[in-house]
Amino acid sequence: MASTKYIKPTESELEILQVLWNKGLASVREVHEELSKSKDVGYTTTLKLMQIMNEKGLVKRDDSVKTHIYQAAVSREKTQKHLLGKMIDGLFGGSPTQLVIQALGNHKASDQELEEIQNLLNNLKKH
Repeated sequence: MASTKYIKPTESELEILQVLWNKGLASVREVHEELSKSKDVGYTTTLKLMQIMNEKGLVKRDDSVKTHIYQAAVSREKTQKHLLGKMIDGLFGGSPTQLVIQALGNHKASDQELEEIQNLLNNLKKH
């Protein structure tokens, strides 16, 4: 088990983690093809980033087969919580209320999302 110190992924590393969180397991080529859909990135850049991420402990690599297979070594939820906490402290003066007002004011939430938010608020009021 890696140390409990949190390693903050860079923006590019987060993009790779998103692909791995969605796919579960993927080769560098699969990750690269997914990233290429939304940005201009070279294969060797993706490969190097994933090697660095493996050294940092952000991803795990299976070396037992010729084509190395990677998976995220950090959970999406833990990463979201950490980065969100940093954002609330840094951008919103520690106020989760300001974050929610900005998020809901600038992005249209679906009826289902609003219902989930309402249920969360109701549960928070009970405690």
